[in-house]
Amino acid sequence: MQSAFGGIDFGTSNSTVGVIRDGRARLVALEGEQPTLPSAVFFNFEDGHTYFGRRAIADYTDSVEGRLMRSLKSVLGSSLASEKTRIKARLIGFTDIIGFFIGHLKKRLEEDAGGPVERVVLGRPVQFVDDDAEADAKAQGELEKAAHAQGFKHIAFQFEPIAAALDYEQNVAQEELALIVDMGGGTSDFSVVRVSPERARSDD
Repeated sequence: MQSAFGGIDFGTSNSTVGVIRDGRARLVALEGEQPTLPSAVFFNFEDGHTYFGRRAIADYTDSVEGRLMRSLKSVLGSSLASEKTRIKARLIGFTDIIGFFIGHLKKRLEEDAGGPVERVVLGRPVQFVDDDAEADAKAQGELEKAAHAQGFKHIAFQFEPIAAALDYEQNVAQEELALIVDMGGGTSDFSVVRVSPERARSDD
C-alpha cells in the first residue's frame, strides 16, 4: 500500500483538506462531517485551550474570554508576518499562529489517512500580493516555512485556479477553453485554461 499524501487549501475565509491514498482522492471531514473549516483560531483564556473553525467562532460569539483571529492568510507577504501579537501574557508571531492552524489541519489529515503524512501540495492564489513579485515570493516562503515547522517534509505548491481546472478536466468530452473563477475571501482569480480529455490522461 502506498503512503498517503495530502493537499491543503488554506483559505482566507475557509480551508479544506484532501487526501490521496492508493490513487484515490477524497476530502477530509474537518469538523464533524463538514469538509470545510472556517479559517479561525480562538485562544480561550478561560480553559487555556486553542480552538479552531466553528468552535472558535462560537466561543467568541458566546462572549467567552479570549482572542479570536481570522483572515490570517492575508498577513502573508506583508510587514505583519514578521511581527508578534499578545495572547494573554505571551507574544506569538503571526506566522506561528498560521502554523498552529496548519498543524490542526495536518492532524485531521493524518487521523483520516491512518498514519503520518509528510508530503503535501499547498494551494496558493495566482498572486498573494498584487504587483509585487518580491512580496509574493515572500508570502509563499512564509507559508512553506509554517508547513515545514508542522512536520511536512515534502511541500509543493499549485495555483488554486489550475487545481480547479485539473479537476474539471477529468470530466470533459472534448477540448474546451474554460473560464475558471476563484472567488476568495482575500483574493479573486480569473483564468482561461485549455482543457481536454487527452491532457487529463497525460502524466505531464
